[in-house]
Amino acid sequence: MSTPSPFSRRQVFPTLPRGDVLGTYETYPEAQAVVDRLVKAEFPVKQVSIVGSGLKTVERITGKLSWGRAAGAGAASGAWLGLFFGLILFLFATETTSFELIGAAILIGAGFGMAFSLASYAINRRRHDFTSINQVLASQYEVVVDPQLTGRAQELLERAAGQ
Repeated sequence: MSTPSPFSRRQVFPTLPRGDVLGTYETYPEAQAVVDRLVKAEFPVKQVSIVGSGLKTVERITGKLSWGRAAGAGAASGAWLGLFFGLILFLFATETTSFELIGAAILIGAGFGMAFSLASYAINRRRHDFTSINQVLASQYEVVVDPQLTGRAQELLERAAGQ
């Protein structure tokens, strides 16, 4: 029997974990705490999964977008990119005055970042005048375990709850 090559064109589709549900929780931290208790009890957690269901997209509005905010955010992200390229150039520079190279890269990056951000804001101005953060949340989380290990997991959780 041959092992499939990692370069083969065969596609492997993800599947949902199968097994017994140890518990259903409203928040991810609650489900995570159950798995943490199993970890501390030396349970083979490779046989455990947390499955979220009832997915919803939530967009949290963080503020109003303005010309100043667009310029500032673009300049900041461009400066970070400029710092990255400046440090790369600094590593390969042979002259000792290459610190000026980092400063120039930061300024150039901030300028380009600001220009691109302002151009994007000008194009999308009336369609999207606010800043936001997108999240995908589940309405419930199930802790699923291999059916052969369900009894042991329940026993360990009961013991941990009694302590």
